[in-house]
Amino acid sequence: MPFYIAFLLLFILTGCVGQGILRKDGVSTERPFSAANLAKNDTDMMAELNQRELLRSLKLLSEKLYRRNPREFRKSGHESAEAASASIFAQIPGWIASPSNQPDWQENFKLAFREDYTGDRVGAFISALTSMVMASYDYKSEFFLPDSLSAQKLYNSARNIEVAVWKLSNAKSTQGDKFLVSNSMDPDIANLSFEREFGKLIAQQDMLALFVEDKSNRSISRVFQNVAAFVFLPI
Repeated sequence: MPFYIAFLLLFILTGCVGQGILRKDGVSTERPFSAANLAKNDTDMMAELNQRELLRSLKLLSEKLYRRNPREFRKSGHESAEAASASIFAQIPGWIASPSNQPDWQENFKLAFREDYTGDRVGAFISALTSMVMASYDYKSEFFLPDSLSAQKLYNSARNIEVAVWKLSNAKSTQGDKFLVSNSMDPDIANLSFEREFGKLIAQQDMLALFVEDKSNRSISRVFQNVAAFVFLPI
């Protein structure tokens, strides 16, 4: 009898899975039901969904940055922006599997804007940004009932994104050229697509931080972050 009750419950839950959103690019947000979901609470599910959307936005940003700065993906031996972007995000399973594979995201951020750096600046910047965001999830991609997220880490990561965006938009070489072109190559044509994507990243991390704070009853320590100082909050 317990077996039949469990089977019936699984059948009902599977039937209750909602229809996903179909995006403009033809990709659906729907995820198939998994029995593992029974070991997750609403915070776990929200964290996984939030992380998935963050990585999607970061990948889009990496491709956009590579297209604006094509010499950067050629430095790392790739033939296209898409190939260079894919190589960055292919590293994530390795970061999750072992701490020794996790890059020093603070050093990579600084490397992207060093005058004497001759490597792939987009790769360094996006790798740092992605690693920092993943650190706020303790380098996990799945969450279950025993897991707990830190609202403070999520909040700090949102502030760090603000610092990184400011640096990306304002850092210039001694010759007065931007290290990385982002918003527009033509000063007469406004292109705010980068701000929109970065704004989504910040808002998503802040919202999850508030959600976790409410669930855990642990208050976030709000701090004022001086973006021009290029100093990051700990994750």
